[in-house]
Amino acid sequence: MTTANLSAPIPPPRRSSAHRPLRAFAIAALGGASLVAAGCQTTAQQISRKEDSLVAAGFTRLPANTPAREAQLATLPPNRFMPKTDGDTTNYIYADPVVCHCLYVGSQTAYGTYMRTLQTQRQLDQAQLTALTYQNAWNWDRWDWGPWGGGWWWR
Repeated sequence: MTTANLSAPIPPPRRSSAHRPLRAFAIAALGGASLVAAGCQTTAQQISRKEDSLVAAGFTRLPANTPAREAQLATLPPNRFMPKTDGDTTNYIYADPVVCHCLYVGSQTAYGTYMRTLQTQRQLDQAQLTALTYQNAWNWDRWDWGPWGGGWWWR
């Protein structure tokens, strides 16, 4: 080898433009499928799923079957948590005037459990979306490994 060959810049890897439209289509299709799947749930289904998680976290379901409970349900913002402090204890109230016409009441522990569950579910959803998006994004077959198995950086 001559010194001229040693000082020559290493060319960047060749990128095939044939995979770009396919990759763009796959990402667009996945995004569209996610939007369609999210759009298939009605508001009542989303609230019902949330209420199942509330009960699993330790909230108590109180139906608005008395005039006092109906009055309290009417004063609370729908489908939102409202903290209620009584001395040293804080309880959280979740009003649902749409699906079950009830209140969910839970302690700080139940609220914390629900929020951790919600955060874990969001992380799992994000991880699943990332895995689906990138499962075929890295194709080792496009690389020229050469006779020794190394990539372009080994030359």
